[in-house]
Amino acid sequence: MLDRLVGLAMLAIACTVFLYYTIWTLLMPFVDDDHLLHSFFPPRVWAIRIPVILILLGTAVVGSFLGVVMIQSNRKKAAKAKAAKKA
Repeated sequence: MLDRLVGLAMLAIACTVFLYYTIWTLLMPFVDDDHLLHSFFPPRVWAIRIPVILILLGTAVVGSFLGVVMIQSNRKKAAKAKAAKKA
């Protein structure tokens, strides 16, 4: 039951973020700059910066993870080869 609750919470958060971003990027350019709604959204330039930063950060994390796994795998292979050479 906890899994369903966590999944529902994640779905609700994802839908909320999607709706907020969609309104921010697609609808707010058509609203006057002095309207009250603009106070709920950051400057429009961040609509591009935030996804770019997240993509770069995600790529760095995945690349680092793959690098660590490859280094560990290479060390294990080298240790096996060294052990086989001694025997």
